Amino acid sequence: MASSVDGPRIRREKKTVALLIALYCRKLHGGREQADPQQPGAVRAGATSLCAECAELHRYAEQRLDRCRFGEGKTTCLACPVHCYAAAQREQIRRVMAFAGPRMLWRHPVFTLLHLLDGFKKGHSQ
Repeated sequence: MASSVDGPRIRREKKTVALLIALYCRKLHGGREQADPQQPGAVRAGATSLCAECAELHRYAEQRLDRCRFGEGKTTCLACPVHCYAAAQREQIRRVMAFAGPRMLWRHPVFTLLHLLDGFKKGHSQ
């Protein structure tokens, strides 16, 4: 079971996914109506307001991280034997990662490097 839901590893994973989604939303949904920041549950990833679709994906991803059975011992989701995302959200996050992942290297190299290293780490999920 998870040792700490809000430990440094989970917080970093949440920040990484927030940066991925914000980059994706800013580049591909820039012209869409933004989620109203005054609404309950509205999401801001960094300094970027997310469209409603991306805000919902961000909330879902954070919820999944909060409930990760491996907690601080987790590897990257790609290396995990437990796929906790529903099929629709899994496809959405795949699109986000395919688009934003390569761009993260230039925008957020430290988070990208740490995420890549986490993929090589043996955690409880392997």
